[in-house]
Amino acid sequence: MPETVLDNPESAKETLASHVYDRLRQDIISVAIEPGEKLHIRSLCERFEVGLSPMREALSRLSSEGLVAQSDHRGFAVAPMGEEDLVDITRARCWLNELAIRQSIAHGDAAWEEQVVLSFHRLSRTPRFEPGQERERSPKWEIAHRNFHSSLVSASGSRRLEQYCEHLFDSSERYRHVGRKAGVKGENREKEHRALMEAVVARDADAAARLITAHFERTAELVRQVLRDRAR
Repeated sequence: MPETVLDNPESAKETLASHVYDRLRQDIISVAIEPGEKLHIRSLCERFEVGLSPMREALSRLSSEGLVAQSDHRGFAVAPMGEEDLVDITRARCWLNELAIRQSIAHGDAAWEEQVVLSFHRLSRTPRFEPGQERERSPKWEIAHRNFHSSLVSASGSRRLEQYCEHLFDSSERYRHVGRKAGVKGENREKEHRALMEAVVARDADAAARLITAHFERTAELVRQVLRDRAR
């Protein structure tokens, strides 16, 4: 008779924490939960049907990423958003992605080029919106968009640098979703993505660096206007 393997309580707790982390993270990034909103642990436990331990673990992970603010006296809350923070994120994102894309062009092989071209092709062929919902991004487009930007820097030779770029992508996504909810549209986004892909394939590091910076700054400027309007 085969030996029965008992479930590992620690492993089960980690799985629950990861599940809660993924769902809360998506709600925060998509601004389904508003910036500054308090995160009441017991209410969240009821919503996700988990205990205190995995919930605290998930919130701590989100706090380490800067998506959740933690206070000794006030508990947890969704990290606030503001123009100054957006400027700081955009500046850091431009610096790091410029470095990463230059390194990728210098060291990437033919397989990397193919990955960039393929990810662009998938992005360009994926509808940006769900049918009949022009303000709701298609989840498939969101994934394709993330994969394209990840592919551009995936040959940098530094996993840590790539992780920083991914972290800043998520931080900036919160602001992009604020713009989306306000009806802001990036009319030239597909042309910008194509130009980035073509610069990478041509191994033109200067052009790629210039284009990625302009791409990020253009989106940030649109969102800055939304933030200013909201602050009035």
